[in-house]
Amino acid sequence: MIKKTTEFFYKHYKWTALLLGLISAAGFAPVYAVWATVGTLAAVFFLTDAAQNFRQAAAIGYWYGFGMFAAGFYWIGNALLVDAETFGWLYPIVLLGTGAFFGLFTVIPFMVWHYFSGLWQKVSGFACSWVLLEWIRSFILTGFPWNPLGSVFVFEPMFMQTASLWGVYGLSFLAAFLSGGVYMFLRGHKSGMVVFFCIMLFMAGFGFWRITNFDARPGDIKVRLVQPSIPQQMKWDRQVLEDNFETYIRMSRMQPADEIDFIVWGETAVPFDLDRDWHHLNKIMEAVPPQGYLITGMVRFDGKKAYNSLYVFNPDGGVEGVYDKSHLVPFGEYIPLRNYLPEWIKPVAANVSDFGAGKKYKNIEVAAYPAFGALICYEIIFPGEVTGRTNRPSWLVVLTNDGWYGNSAGPYQHLAAAQMRAVEEGLTIVRSANSGISAVIDPLGRIVGSLPLNAKGFLDVSLPRNLELQTSYGKNKNIYVISFIVLILCVLCIYERLIKQYCAKNS
Repeated sequence: MIKKTTEFFYKHYKWTALLLGLISAAGFAPVYAVWATVGTLAAVFFLTDAAQNFRQAAAIGYWYGFGMFAAGFYWIGNALLVDAETFGWLYPIVLLGTGAFFGLFTVIPFMVWHYFSGLWQKVSGFACSWVLLEWIRSFILTGFPWNPLGSVFVFEPMFMQTASLWGVYGLSFLAAFLSGGVYMFLRGHKSGMVVFFCIMLFMAGFGFWRITNFDARPGDIKVRLVQPSIPQQMKWDRQVLEDNFETYIRMSRMQPADEIDFIVWGETAVPFDLDRDWHHLNKIMEAVPPQGYLITGMVRFDGKKAYNSLYVFNPDGGVEGVYDKSHLVPFGEYIPLRNYLPEWIKPVAANVSDFGAGKKYKNIEVAAYPAFGALICYEIIFPGEVTGRTNRPSWLVVLTNDGWYGNSAGPYQHLAAAQMRAVEEGLTIVRSANSGISAVIDPLGRIVGSLPLNAKGFLDVSLPRNLELQTSYGKNKNIYVISFIVLILCVLCIYERLIKQYCAKNS
């Protein structure tokens, strides 16, 4: 029976790889069934061993990636359902298109697996090439490094602390190696399980040491996160714009703010151009703390372009700082090659505005407070791109609006990305979202306080006494880990070449 079942899966290897890929997505937020990701990778390694040529190995990799990304990114299509009458028909296209496109990034690692002969070479080569493709995914076509393999470790702060050394790409390498260890053990090599436990013990030990040596006491800076949870369908409805604006103000004043340093609203919380609209500028002053500041998202106009911006207002209505979003969302905030689109899609594309892009790595200094870096929406998902190498901020403020994606995995995965950036950079992150999940994250990636998804309310949180920690990754970014990965892969290829030459010579 077992033999027949195994033969069936091998015979239908594409469907098997697709099924394993779908299951693997359960390892990411909010489920965090890490065994699903590690276990399915180990299983697909067995499947790849049966591949008779590179074409079959590539097909296995593609359909595994198709399943992983289609299931992991299904929530993207929810944005189309906000206006289902106009865009709902595109949902299946986006769902399948997401898997079809991102599945391309998992083809090469499985071809690399097929190329190498030894088990250790296979595991090492696969891990290296997987990480390289994740890194390429972070910048090709403006990049979308969502759900890298290493993000499965966010479920427990202790296991993601090594990201402070080598970032999420280093964790992806370890996750792939853990799967390889399971595979090798099941192949009868006890060394595989030794490697598995050594990696887990190192990650846990380093994490325990780092966490126990951090001063977790609250500091003097206190923020108030305001989360009105306004449905996305109502957010830009002209009939309720005033009511939405008043909701933010009212919720900001529900309790005295005398001890609050910063009240933080979400992305595009203000629907009016306060640079020219004096009436609403005077109104917003009601929400500014008496001795503090209001940080809010709003759309800024310079006469030519609109910008998705973050503003900091003082109690007198003065602007203390402005940040314009620099990394725009393709097909959300601008349409690439808009003029070259086919005619049938242009009516849909006309609904997407063309925003201008600001400058990266802008720090905002307010009075005597430590300078903070500003980010908007998905800018937080880019490893090594949230701060510059020099003139680093002491903390980060992220404004977002995940209301587009409803009650789905998207907001949870977005929060997980912010937690990973906190560990990598060693910075406290203040995250305010229209519908959640608003949270304060300490430099160890732990959530100090949060408002649940779709909850309506506000939360007062004292930032950690230590706003920042020095990290190797924060200083060096991706250069060392990617260089090391490339070096390992080159050495493996040279070694494999020599082995094959030696075997051919002595055959």
